[in-house]
Amino acid sequence: MSDVSILRADVERVLADFQDPETGRGIWKLEQVRDLAVGGGRIALTLALTTHAAPLWNETRAELVERLQREFPAADVQVKLATHERPPERLGEIGLAAKSVVAVGSGKGGVGKSTIAASLAYGLRRAGCKVGLMDADVYGPSVPHLIGVNRRPEIVNQKIQPIVVDEVKVMSMGFLVPPGEAVVWRGPMLHGAITQFLRDTDWGELDYLFIDLPPGTGDIALTLSQLLPLTGAVVVCTPQDVALIDAVKAIAMFRKVNIPVLGMVENMSYFVCPNCDKRYDIFGSGGAKRQAAELDVPFLGEVPINIAMRVNGDEGRVGASFDDPTCAPFLEGLCYRLVKEISTRHKQAPPSVPLPIL
Repeated sequence: MSDVSILRADVERVLADFQDPETGRGIWKLEQVRDLAVGGGRIALTLALTTHAAPLWNETRAELVERLQREFPAADVQVKLATHERPPERLGEIGLAAKSVVAVGSGKGGVGKSTIAASLAYGLRRAGCKVGLMDADVYGPSVPHLIGVNRRPEIVNQKIQPIVVDEVKVMSMGFLVPPGEAVVWRGPMLHGAITQFLRDTDWGELDYLFIDLPPGTGDIALTLSQLLPLTGAVVVCTPQDVALIDAVKAIAMFRKVNIPVLGMVENMSYFVCPNCDKRYDIFGSGGAKRQAAELDVPFLGEVPINIAMRVNGDEGRVGASFDDPTCAPFLEGLCYRLVKEISTRHKQAPPSVPLPIL
């Protein structure tokens, strides 16, 4: 192909229509295209993406290469990846600097909600995102046990310093209450604790803050909806009907307080015997997927009953499940589909993002 066949203006037009996975805005307008070179039958550039979209980096690069090759079939297309820094906007009156705030809830206890919340946080951090995890289950905080840490956070310049474990910033009532001591609070005290965890914790700049909610349909979701704009909620349940009934109530609660439901997770979906490889549907199977379809809610995936995950959680090494081939694919799939769902929503209705002056 001759140089005349590829015009730089035509390449820029294609790039202008290509959407950034974090914001849904054009990558050219947001100055995420660097070192563009067009000539000699070759198109070369560097695509700069934010850490918020880290799980989608390779997929986004492949999509851009495919788009350019479709428009310029004979061109040699080369796209490198780089990091694009875009600080988060301050959210709500509390001024939390997080790009996406995701509540993880369930209609009932005992479905593995905290394990899924912690796994999502660890999974996105391993993918390259900046992540925080807030344990809002004041009455029964289990995140400290899952991550293997139970020490009081420090106060620096009147800010609570989150406990950092494997580069995940964590805050929990479990760090403040002696082991075995019960928290007996009424609603206003609960509201105050959640507000303080969000406002007075030095979270820094985050791509994602995951909030592990207490089970049921209490008033913490209402408190959160009043404090800051949540990106959405993930509902965790098990396949049996009694869990699904409560999950439906949880979805109704989120919708009532205008928190988008980003998807459902079916935990303890089935068990595969490690000795004979036979599958057992102990709690039934597929119920959450069917319910998600009926409620028009995305289905983020299923996680089977897994001995390694149970051991890792009991030993305070929940992140180690990502190193185990028997459970890592399921957890990584949840992380990918959650980020993909958020990205898809942004592309359909791009949020307001200040544009650079070109």
